[in-house]
Amino acid sequence: MEYQPVVVQGRLRPSNSKHGAESRYWRQFKHPVFIKEYAPITSVHFSPSKPHRYAVTAATRVQIYAPRTQKITKTISRFKDVARSGSIRQDGKLVVAGDDTGLVQVFDINSRAILRTLDSHKQPVHVTKFSTLSPTQVLSCSDDTTVKIWDVPSQTTVSTFTSHTDYVRSGQISCSNPNLVLTGSYDSTVRLFDCRSGQSEIVMGESSNINATTKLPVEQVLMFPSGTVALSSAGPIIRVWDLVAGGRCIRALSNHQKTVTALAFDSNAGRLLTGSLDQMIKVYDVSTYKVIHTMRYPAPILCLAISPDETHFVAGMSDGTLSVRRQQMKTTNGAVEPLRFGAYESFLGTSSLSLGQGIVREKTKSKPLGSVDELRVESRRVKRLKEYDKLLKSFKYSAALDSVLRKAWTFCSPS
Repeated sequence: MEYQPVVVQGRLRPSNSKHGAESRYWRQFKHPVFIKEYAPITSVHFSPSKPHRYAVTAATRVQIYAPRTQKITKTISRFKDVARSGSIRQDGKLVVAGDDTGLVQVFDINSRAILRTLDSHKQPVHVTKFSTLSPTQVLSCSDDTTVKIWDVPSQTTVSTFTSHTDYVRSGQISCSNPNLVLTGSYDSTVRLFDCRSGQSEIVMGESSNINATTKLPVEQVLMFPSGTVALSSAGPIIRVWDLVAGGRCIRALSNHQKTVTALAFDSNAGRLLTGSLDQMIKVYDVSTYKVIHTMRYPAPILCLAISPDETHFVAGMSDGTLSVRRQQMKTTNGAVEPLRFGAYESFLGTSSLSLGQGIVREKTKSKPLGSVDELRVESRRVKRLKEYDKLLKSFKYSAALDSVLRKAWTFCSPS
Protein backbone atom coordinates (compact mmCIF):
# COMPACT_ATOMS: atom_id res chain seq x y z
CA MET A 1 0.00 0.00 0.00
CA GLU A 2 1.28 3.43 -0.93
CA TYR A 3 2.22 5.72 1.94
CA GLN A 4 -0.35 8.48 2.63
CA PRO A 5 1.07 11.81 3.89
CA VAL A 6 0.01 13.00 7.32
CA VAL A 7 -2.84 15.52 7.22
CA VAL A 8 -2.11 18.35 9.65
CA GLN A 9 -5.26 19.68 11.27
CA GLY A 10 -5.18 23.48 11.31
CA ARG A 11 -6.78 25.49 14.08
CA LEU A 12 -9.87 27.31 12.88
CA ARG A 13 -9.91 31.06 13.46
CA PRO A 14 -13.01 32.48 15.11
CA SER A 15 -15.06 34.38 12.57
CA ASN A 16 -17.79 36.95 13.01
CA SER A 17 -20.39 35.76 10.53
CA LYS A 18 -22.67 38.68 11.35
CA HIS A 19 -20.25 41.29 10.05
CA GLY A 20 -18.09 39.18 7.77
CA ALA A 21 -19.80 40.06 4.52
CA GLU A 22 -19.83 43.77 5.32
CA SER A 23 -16.17 43.81 6.24
CA ARG A 24 -15.28 41.96 3.06
CA TYR A 25 -17.18 44.56 1.03
CA TRP A 26 -15.42 47.56 2.58
CA ARG A 27 -12.06 45.80 2.37
CA GLN A 28 -12.55 45.77 -1.40
CA PHE A 29 -11.55 49.45 -1.33
CA LYS A 30 -7.89 48.61 -1.86
CA HIS A 31 -4.80 50.09 -3.47
CA PRO A 32 -4.72 53.34 -1.44
CA VAL A 33 -3.09 56.26 -3.20
CA PHE A 34 -1.73 58.96 -0.89
CA ILE A 35 -1.55 62.45 -2.38
CA LYS A 36 0.27 65.10 -0.38
CA GLU A 37 -1.13 68.62 -0.26
CA TYR A 38 0.48 71.61 1.41
CA ALA A 39 -2.28 72.32 3.95
CA PRO A 40 -5.07 70.47 5.79
CA ILE A 41 -7.74 69.13 3.44
CA THR A 42 -11.04 70.57 4.65
CA SER A 43 -13.47 69.35 1.99
CA VAL A 44 -13.94 66.58 -0.59
CA HIS A 45 -16.97 66.47 -2.88
CA PHE A 46 -17.80 64.11 -5.76
CA SER A 47 -19.67 65.27 -8.84
CA PRO A 48 -23.08 63.53 -8.99
CA SER A 49 -22.72 63.18 -12.77
CA LYS A 50 -20.28 60.96 -14.62
CA PRO A 51 -17.29 60.64 -14.74
CA HIS A 52 -17.69 61.62 -11.06
CA ARG A 53 -14.76 63.99 -10.77
CA TYR A 54 -14.15 65.22 -7.26
CA ALA A 55 -13.22 68.61 -5.80
CA VAL A 56 -10.56 68.78 -3.09
CA THR A 57 -10.30 71.98 -1.05
CA ALA A 58 -7.02 72.81 0.69
CA ALA A 59 -5.31 76.12 1.47
CA THR A 60 -6.17 78.77 -1.15
CA ARG A 61 -7.27 76.48 -3.95
CA VAL A 62 -9.83 73.95 -5.11
CA GLN A 63 -8.45 71.13 -7.25
CA ILE A 64 -10.51 68.88 -9.52
CA TYR A 65 -9.30 65.27 -9.72
CA ALA A 66 -10.08 62.59 -12.31
CA PRO A 67 -11.03 59.38 -10.44
CA ARG A 68 -9.59 57.04 -13.09
CA THR A 69 -6.08 58.47 -13.05
CA GLN A 70 -6.03 60.36 -9.71
CA LYS A 71 -4.55 63.27 -11.66
CA ILE A 72 -5.43 66.94 -11.21
CA THR A 73 -7.41 68.14 -14.22
CA LYS A 74 -8.21 71.66 -13.02
CA THR A 75 -6.88 73.98 -10.32
CA ILE A 76 -9.01 76.91 -9.14
CA SER A 77 -6.89 79.31 -7.12
CA ARG A 78 -8.61 82.68 -7.53
CA PHE A 79 -9.16 83.19 -3.81
CA LYS A 80 -7.94 86.05 -1.63
CA ASP A 81 -7.74 83.85 1.46
CA VAL A 82 -8.19 80.21 2.55
CA ALA A 83 -10.78 78.44 0.37
CA ARG A 84 -13.63 76.45 1.90
CA SER A 85 -16.15 73.81 0.87
CA GLY A 86 -15.61 73.44 -2.88
CA SER A 87 -18.73 71.69 -4.24
CA ILE A 88 -19.69 70.58 -7.76
CA ARG A 89 -23.20 71.07 -9.13
CA GLN A 90 -25.42 68.16 -10.18
CA ASP A 91 -24.57 68.54 -13.88
CA GLY A 92 -20.84 68.70 -13.17
CA LYS A 93 -20.38 72.06 -14.91
CA LEU A 94 -20.12 74.55 -12.03
CA VAL A 95 -18.15 74.76 -8.79
CA VAL A 96 -19.05 76.90 -5.79
CA ALA A 97 -16.66 77.72 -2.95
CA GLY A 98 -16.36 80.14 -0.06
CA ASP A 99 -13.29 81.66 1.56
CA ASP A 100 -12.15 83.30 4.79
CA THR A 101 -12.83 86.81 3.47
CA GLY A 102 -16.56 86.07 3.35
CA LEU A 103 -16.84 85.73 -0.44
CA VAL A 104 -18.86 83.04 -2.18
CA GLN A 105 -17.76 82.44 -5.77
CA VAL A 106 -19.23 80.34 -8.57
CA PHE A 107 -16.77 79.02 -11.19
CA ASP A 108 -17.03 77.32 -14.54
CA ILE A 109 -15.33 73.98 -13.97
CA ASN A 110 -13.75 73.85 -17.45
CA SER A 111 -12.58 77.44 -18.01
CA ARG A 112 -12.15 78.18 -14.26
CA ALA A 113 -13.70 81.60 -14.90
CA ILE A 114 -15.53 83.36 -12.06
CA LEU A 115 -19.19 83.48 -13.10
CA ARG A 116 -20.71 84.98 -9.95
CA THR A 117 -19.40 86.64 -6.79
CA LEU A 118 -21.69 86.74 -3.75
CA ASP A 119 -20.26 89.09 -1.12
CA SER A 120 -22.87 89.64 1.59
CA HIS A 121 -21.13 87.72 4.39
CA LYS A 122 -18.84 89.60 6.77
CA GLN A 123 -16.81 86.67 8.11
CA PRO A 124 -15.41 83.37 6.76
CA VAL A 125 -17.81 81.13 4.86
CA HIS A 126 -17.26 77.46 5.74
CA VAL A 127 -20.20 75.92 3.86
CA THR A 128 -21.22 76.38 0.21
CA LYS A 129 -23.47 73.86 -1.56
CA PHE A 130 -25.75 73.76 -4.57
CA SER A 131 -29.37 72.83 -4.02
CA THR A 132 -30.14 69.39 -5.44
CA LEU A 133 -33.70 70.22 -6.50
CA SER A 134 -33.06 73.89 -7.44
CA PRO A 135 -29.68 73.95 -9.26
CA THR A 136 -29.71 77.76 -9.55
CA GLN A 137 -29.70 78.19 -5.76
CA VAL A 138 -26.71 78.04 -3.42
CA LEU A 139 -26.53 77.60 0.35
CA SER A 140 -23.88 79.44 2.36
CA CYS A 141 -23.16 79.24 6.10
CA SER A 142 -20.81 81.74 7.74
CA ASP A 143 -18.99 82.59 10.94
CA ASP A 144 -21.10 85.77 11.07
CA THR A 145 -23.87 83.43 12.41
CA THR A 146 -26.04 83.81 9.28
CA VAL A 147 -27.29 81.25 6.79
CA LYS A 148 -28.22 82.39 3.28
CA ILE A 149 -29.90 80.95 0.22
CA TRP A 150 -28.70 82.66 -2.98
CA ASP A 151 -30.21 82.93 -6.43
CA VAL A 152 -27.13 82.52 -8.63
CA PRO A 153 -28.38 84.14 -11.89
CA SER A 154 -29.43 87.38 -10.15
CA GLN A 155 -26.73 87.29 -7.41
CA THR A 156 -29.36 88.08 -4.76
CA THR A 157 -30.33 86.42 -1.50
CA VAL A 158 -33.57 84.47 -1.47
CA SER A 159 -33.59 83.87 2.29
CA THR A 160 -31.43 84.90 5.26
CA PHE A 161 -31.62 83.10 8.59
CA THR A 162 -30.21 84.77 11.72
CA SER A 163 -31.36 82.48 14.55
CA HIS A 164 -27.93 81.05 15.35
CA THR A 165 -25.79 82.86 17.92
CA ASP A 166 -22.35 81.45 17.03
CA TYR A 167 -20.33 80.17 14.05
CA VAL A 168 -22.32 78.10 11.55
CA ARG A 169 -19.90 75.47 10.27
CA SER A 170 -22.27 72.90 8.71
CA GLY A 171 -25.45 72.91 6.65
CA GLN A 172 -27.44 71.15 3.94
CA ILE A 173 -30.48 71.80 1.77
CA SER A 174 -32.97 68.93 1.91
CA CYS A 175 -32.93 66.52 -1.03
CA SER A 176 -36.70 66.02 -0.73
CA ASN A 177 -37.83 69.66 -0.24
CA PRO A 178 -35.81 72.64 -1.57
CA ASN A 179 -37.38 74.93 1.05
CA LEU A 180 -35.92 73.09 4.06
CA VAL A 181 -32.40 73.81 5.32
CA LEU A 182 -30.64 71.88 8.09
CA THR A 183 -27.78 73.68 9.89
CA GLY A 184 -25.43 73.06 12.81
CA SER A 185 -23.68 75.74 14.83
CA TYR A 186 -21.09 76.26 17.52
CA ASP A 187 -23.97 77.46 19.73
CA SER A 188 -24.61 73.70 20.23
CA THR A 189 -27.91 73.69 18.32
CA VAL A 190 -29.15 72.03 15.16
CA ARG A 191 -31.90 73.95 13.37
CA LEU A 192 -34.30 73.19 10.57
CA PHE A 193 -35.19 76.37 8.64
CA ASP A 194 -38.07 76.85 6.20
CA CYS A 195 -37.56 79.34 3.36
CA ARG A 196 -41.32 79.85 3.02
CA SER A 197 -41.70 81.19 6.55
CA GLY A 198 -38.15 82.48 6.95
CA GLN A 199 -38.07 81.03 10.45
CA SER A 200 -36.43 78.22 12.41
CA GLU A 201 -39.14 75.56 12.58
CA ILE A 202 -37.30 72.98 14.72
CA VAL A 203 -34.49 73.52 17.22
CA MET A 204 -32.54 70.45 18.34
CA GLY A 205 -30.05 70.44 21.19
CA GLU A 206 -31.78 72.87 23.52
CA SER A 207 -33.86 72.42 26.69
CA SER A 208 -33.96 68.88 28.04
CA ASN A 209 -32.74 67.10 24.92
CA ILE A 210 -29.11 67.45 25.94
CA ASN A 211 -27.66 68.17 29.36
CA ALA A 212 -26.37 71.75 29.49
CA THR A 213 -23.05 70.61 30.96
CA THR A 214 -22.36 68.35 27.98
CA LYS A 215 -23.20 70.77 25.16
CA LEU A 216 -20.49 70.90 22.53
CA PRO A 217 -20.12 72.74 19.19
CA VAL A 218 -21.95 71.02 16.33
CA GLU A 219 -19.34 70.10 13.72
CA GLN A 220 -21.43 68.33 11.06
CA VAL A 221 -25.05 67.73 10.10
CA LEU A 222 -26.53 65.32 7.57
CA MET A 223 -30.12 64.72 6.48
CA PHE A 224 -31.48 61.46 5.12
CA PRO A 225 -32.72 61.67 1.50
CA SER A 226 -36.28 61.13 2.75
CA GLY A 227 -36.03 64.30 4.85
CA THR A 228 -37.52 62.63 7.93
CA VAL A 229 -34.36 61.95 9.98
CA ALA A 230 -31.25 64.07 10.60
CA LEU A 231 -27.81 63.35 12.03
CA SER A 232 -25.44 65.66 13.87
CA SER A 233 -22.01 65.34 15.43
CA ALA A 234 -20.86 67.27 18.51
CA GLY A 235 -17.60 66.17 20.04
CA PRO A 236 -17.32 62.36 19.79
CA ILE A 237 -21.11 61.89 19.93
CA ILE A 238 -23.35 61.37 16.89
CA ARG A 239 -27.05 62.02 17.49
CA VAL A 240 -30.02 60.89 15.44
CA TRP A 241 -32.99 63.29 15.30
CA ASP A 242 -36.55 62.40 14.30
CA LEU A 243 -37.77 65.45 12.35
CA VAL A 244 -41.30 64.08 12.01
CA ALA A 245 -41.57 63.91 15.80
CA GLY A 246 -40.49 67.54 16.15
CA GLY A 247 -36.76 66.99 16.48
CA ARG A 248 -36.70 64.30 19.17
CA CYS A 249 -33.33 62.62 19.78
CA ILE A 250 -33.88 58.91 19.18
CA ARG A 251 -30.30 57.65 19.31
CA ALA A 252 -26.85 58.73 20.49
CA LEU A 253 -23.75 56.96 19.12
CA SER A 254 -20.44 57.15 20.97
CA ASN A 255 -18.05 54.87 19.09
CA HIS A 256 -15.33 57.49 18.46
CA GLN A 257 -12.78 58.70 20.97
CA LYS A 258 -12.40 62.23 19.63
CA THR A 259 -14.43 64.84 17.75
CA VAL A 260 -16.36 63.53 14.75
CA THR A 261 -15.56 65.85 11.83
CA ALA A 262 -17.17 64.11 8.83
CA LEU A 263 -20.50 62.43 8.03
CA ALA A 264 -21.46 60.82 4.73
CA PHE A 265 -23.84 58.25 3.23
CA ASP A 266 -23.14 55.59 0.64
CA SER A 267 -25.04 55.71 -2.66
CA ASN A 268 -28.35 54.39 -1.30
CA ALA A 269 -28.07 55.83 2.25
CA GLY A 270 -28.00 52.33 3.71
CA ARG A 271 -24.62 52.90 5.37
CA LEU A 272 -23.36 55.86 7.37
CA LEU A 273 -19.64 56.72 7.26
CA THR A 274 -18.08 58.83 10.00
CA GLY A 275 -14.58 60.30 10.26
CA SER A 276 -12.95 61.60 13.42
CA LEU A 277 -9.86 63.24 14.84
CA ASP A 278 -9.05 59.85 16.41
CA GLN A 279 -7.80 58.82 12.92
CA MET A 280 -10.64 56.35 12.45
CA ILE A 281 -13.40 56.01 9.87
CA LYS A 282 -16.34 53.87 10.94
CA VAL A 283 -19.17 52.40 8.88
CA TYR A 284 -22.62 52.00 10.45
CA ASP A 285 -25.64 50.03 9.33
CA VAL A 286 -28.41 52.65 9.53
CA SER A 287 -31.07 50.02 10.30
CA THR A 288 -29.38 49.17 13.61
CA TYR A 289 -26.72 51.90 13.96
CA LYS A 290 -24.16 49.20 14.71
CA VAL A 291 -20.53 49.57 13.59
CA ILE A 292 -19.91 47.04 10.82
CA HIS A 293 -16.43 48.10 9.72
CA THR A 294 -13.56 50.29 10.90
CA MET A 295 -10.67 51.83 8.95
CA ARG A 296 -7.58 53.35 10.54
CA TYR A 297 -5.69 56.26 8.94
CA PRO A 298 -2.28 57.83 9.65
CA ALA A 299 -3.64 61.27 10.65
CA PRO A 300 -6.84 62.90 11.98
CA ILE A 301 -9.73 62.85 9.48
CA LEU A 302 -11.24 66.19 8.44
CA CYS A 303 -13.48 65.12 5.53
CA LEU A 304 -14.55 62.06 3.54
CA ALA A 305 -16.65 61.17 0.51
CA ILE A 306 -17.65 58.11 -1.49
CA SER A 307 -18.34 58.27 -5.21
CA PRO A 308 -21.97 57.82 -6.41
CA ASP A 309 -21.01 54.58 -8.20
CA GLU A 310 -19.17 53.38 -5.06
CA THR A 311 -15.90 52.74 -6.85
CA HIS A 312 -13.81 55.35 -5.02
CA PHE A 313 -13.50 56.29 -1.36
CA VAL A 314 -11.63 59.51 -0.50
CA ALA A 315 -10.57 60.92 2.87
CA GLY A 316 -8.78 64.19 3.65
CA MET A 317 -6.52 64.53 6.68
CA SER A 318 -5.19 67.30 8.88
CA ASP A 319 -1.58 66.78 7.77
CA GLY A 320 -2.48 67.51 4.14
CA THR A 321 -2.68 63.88 3.02
CA LEU A 322 -5.42 62.80 0.62
CA SER A 323 -6.17 59.08 0.71
CA VAL A 324 -7.90 57.59 -2.36
CA ARG A 325 -9.07 53.98 -2.26
CA ARG A 326 -10.77 52.20 -5.13
CA GLN A 327 -12.60 48.95 -5.67
CA GLN A 328 -13.92 46.95 -8.60
CA MET A 329 -16.21 48.91 -10.88
CA LYS A 330 -19.81 47.81 -11.41
CA THR A 331 -21.20 47.86 -14.93
CA THR A 332 -24.75 48.94 -15.75
CA ASN A 333 -26.03 45.34 -15.88
CA GLY A 334 -24.77 44.60 -12.37
CA ALA A 335 -21.64 42.67 -13.40
CA VAL A 336 -18.32 43.44 -11.81
CA GLU A 337 -15.54 44.77 -13.99
CA PRO A 338 -12.03 45.13 -12.56
CA LEU A 339 -10.29 48.45 -12.90
CA ARG A 340 -7.88 47.69 -15.75
CA PHE A 341 -5.74 49.94 -17.81
CA GLY A 342 -4.28 49.62 -21.31
CA ALA A 343 -1.51 47.07 -21.67
CA TYR A 344 -2.49 45.18 -18.54
CA GLU A 345 -5.88 44.35 -20.04
CA SER A 346 -4.23 43.15 -23.25
CA PHE A 347 -1.84 41.06 -21.20
CA LEU A 348 -4.76 39.27 -19.55
CA GLY A 349 -6.02 38.30 -23.03
CA THR A 350 -9.59 39.48 -22.51
CA SER A 351 -12.07 40.61 -25.11
CA SER A 352 -15.08 42.90 -24.64
CA LEU A 353 -18.48 41.90 -25.93
CA SER A 354 -21.14 44.61 -25.88
CA LEU A 355 -24.50 43.35 -24.67
CA GLY A 356 -27.06 46.18 -24.54
CA GLN A 357 -25.72 48.76 -22.14
CA GLY A 358 -23.53 46.36 -20.19
CA ILE A 359 -20.07 45.06 -20.92
CA VAL A 360 -19.12 41.41 -20.49
CA ARG A 361 -15.48 40.40 -20.26
CA GLU A 362 -14.72 36.99 -21.80
CA LYS A 363 -11.42 35.18 -21.61
CA THR A 364 -10.04 33.96 -24.92
CA LYS A 365 -9.49 30.19 -24.86
CA SER A 366 -6.26 28.80 -26.25
CA LYS A 367 -6.64 26.36 -29.18
CA PRO A 368 -5.42 22.76 -28.71
CA LEU A 369 -2.22 21.85 -30.45
CA GLY A 370 -1.61 18.69 -32.52
CA SER A 371 -3.93 16.26 -34.26
CA VAL A 372 -7.33 15.35 -32.85
CA ASP A 373 -6.59 11.61 -33.14
CA GLU A 374 -3.22 11.94 -31.50
CA LEU A 375 -2.84 10.04 -28.23
CA ARG A 376 -1.40 12.28 -25.56
CA VAL A 377 0.13 10.89 -22.38
CA GLU A 378 0.19 13.35 -19.48
CA SER A 379 2.91 13.07 -16.90
CA ARG A 380 1.76 12.84 -13.30
CA ARG A 381 3.42 15.17 -10.88
CA VAL A 382 4.73 13.27 -7.88
CA LYS A 383 4.05 15.06 -4.62
CA ARG A 384 7.18 15.60 -2.59
CA LEU A 385 6.97 14.35 0.97
CA LYS A 386 7.87 16.57 3.87
CA GLU A 387 10.79 15.61 6.06
CA TYR A 388 8.68 14.12 8.84
CA ASP A 389 6.66 12.10 6.29
CA LYS A 390 9.86 10.60 4.90
CA LEU A 391 10.90 9.58 8.41
CA LEU A 392 7.48 8.16 9.24
CA LYS A 393 7.55 6.20 6.01
CA SER A 394 10.80 4.60 7.23
CA PHE A 395 9.23 3.91 10.68
CA LYS A 396 11.60 6.41 12.35
CA TYR A 397 9.02 7.86 14.71
CA SER A 398 11.43 9.55 17.14
CA ALA A 399 13.29 11.28 14.35
CA ALA A 400 10.00 12.46 12.80
CA LEU A 401 8.95 14.00 16.12
CA ASP A 402 12.35 15.66 16.48
CA SER A 403 11.97 17.10 12.97
CA VAL A 404 8.61 18.67 13.77
CA LEU A 405 9.79 20.09 17.10
CA ARG A 406 12.98 21.42 15.53
CA LYS A 407 10.94 23.31 12.90
CA ALA A 408 8.56 24.72 15.53
CA TRP A 409 11.50 25.85 17.66
CA THR A 410 13.03 27.62 14.65
CA PHE A 411 9.85 29.66 14.12
CA CYS A 412 9.33 30.48 17.79
CA SER A 413 12.91 31.30 18.79
CA PRO A 414 13.91 34.99 18.82
CA SER A 415 16.13 36.11 15.96
